[in-house]
Amino acid sequence: QVQLVESGGGSVQAGGSLRLSCAASGLTVSTYCMGWFRQAPGNEREGVAAISTGGGTTYYADSVKGRFTISTDNAKNTVYLQMNTLEPEDTAMYYCAARVYSGIPTYPLQRIRYPYWGQGIQVTVSS
Repeated sequence: QVQLVESGGGSVQAGGSLRLSCAASGLTVSTYCMGWFRQAPGNEREGVAAISTGGGTTYYADSVKGRFTISTDNAKNTVYLQMNTLEPEDTAMYYCAARVYSGIPTYPLQRIRYPYWGQGIQVTVSS
């Protein structure tokens, strides 16, 4: 049974940083395409970042490029999202997701491609 558990969320002032973690069980993160998504109230869930199988390639939404970094720790079977220079517009529920894909994934930030999801964690950025 696949389980993804997010942690590390919270409240921070604009310009600050947070690191989200996603601990996986029932799958090995190095053999899956892993992604981070977010959903603000009234908005659709959008892709933020993704990392290909084996961590060779990363993908980012334009809104977070240069500020967010996705990475994996295979020994801990965990995926991270380092978020720097946070803005109030980054306020949302953040979700970890996984999909089976070997190689370069198609549509890596498209949520319907991901069958496995965590419960989400809140990130609030105040101005």
